[in-house]
Amino acid sequence: MPAPLQKIETKQALPESADAVIIGGGIVGVFTAYYLASRGLKVALVEKGLIGAEQSSRNWGWCRQQNRDARELPIATKSLDLWERFAAETGEDTGFRRCGLLYLSNNERELEGWARWRDFAKTAGVTTNMLDSVQATERGKASGRLWKGGVFSPSDGTADPSRAAPAVARAIMKLGSSVHQNCAARGIETTAGRLSAVVTEKGTIRTPTAIMAGGAWASSFCRQLGIRFPQASIRSSILSVSAGAHDLPDALHTAEISVTRRGDGGFTLAISGRGRVDVTPQQFRFSRQFLPMFARRWRSLAPGGIEGWRSGHENLARWRLDAPTPMERMRILDPDPDRSTIALTHRRACALLPSLAATDITAVWAGYIDSTPDGVPAIGEIASVPGFILAAGFSGHGFGIGPGAGHLIADIATGSQPLVDPGPYHPRRFEKSAWGKVADF
Repeated sequence: MPAPLQKIETKQALPESADAVIIGGGIVGVFTAYYLASRGLKVALVEKGLIGAEQSSRNWGWCRQQNRDARELPIATKSLDLWERFAAETGEDTGFRRCGLLYLSNNERELEGWARWRDFAKTAGVTTNMLDSVQATERGKASGRLWKGGVFSPSDGTADPSRAAPAVARAIMKLGSSVHQNCAARGIETTAGRLSAVVTEKGTIRTPTAIMAGGAWASSFCRQLGIRFPQASIRSSILSVSAGAHDLPDALHTAEISVTRRGDGGFTLAISGRGRVDVTPQQFRFSRQFLPMFARRWRSLAPGGIEGWRSGHENLARWRLDAPTPMERMRILDPDPDRSTIALTHRRACALLPSLAATDITAVWAGYIDSTPDGVPAIGEIASVPGFILAAGFSGHGFGIGPGAGHLIADIATGSQPLVDPGPYHPRRFEKSAWGKVADF
């Protein structure tokens, strides 16, 4: 029972040249391609598997400002407007709606943290409503519990992970640019020290600009170019249930469980932050840089197995441009879900929201959340390879901020006024330690 995904047809021939080549067909890659194509550029997007098949279809679907790290809040705010604008511009349906996000808690320390964030958010023009016990209990009445307090962020919302990336890909093709599935990028070519082409398994595309939006595969690809990008993936397991539960909030977070209404009337169930750390060669390579992250979040992480090693996305191998790569041997990262986490998630959800007991489990799946040492995305041109722009390490936040990230990357690629300050995202920051800089949320 894999993660639901809407399939699309892409039968276009590989172009000989393009103004820009996007490597990776997740939500960040497709929005980058869309905003470049919207500006009249000829764009080619290459995806080793299927559009949106990895983490972009395996997440909760939350599009939020609430509890964003200060470095991400500006791009999160812009993204909400861009989600809405995309539908108006293209007629494509990503399932986005501002349903509001509800947070409930009986932990005073947690409530105090949310109150501090509210005070900070006011300085950025973001509205979030703290709930007292009466208000929280009323909004959380489906649980049948008393709550000390909570937060409701009315302008936040959700989109549909199963159809968002495919919808954007269709919009790209309508603009005259091309999308290529089952077409892995193997590497690049340079001329006079500058990027001049992207080499794929189906041929070479001449281009002055390439954007690496390959998610969990980004670091191993960068290694082929002599670029050191510290990245580590966490295997997260979630499930969906059928329609049938009544009077539940559209999107609810508690310390025990998070629940999101799906477009089909069912719900996605997950435990926030919980995951397995699978052993991989890349994990060992960057272990020192990730110590601050693990020191902050070790309570929610557990040792994994050999899933990551077997998948090959975090290998240290060097590959040739004229032979199959690990990406062609593993078209879609589809790791085994952690069955104990799935069982615990379902048990907690039914205990918190009794009406879920009337539903059936429709799918269970896992995905690799690619993280950076500080939990903030890496977006920026790499100085050692002019023309090569890195856009990866979204640390579980990429879906919601996908439109803003894509717009910002398009700004960088075209030399336009950036949507938000790109400084906090530039990969050069990884030359320094992440101690004291790990994202709060």
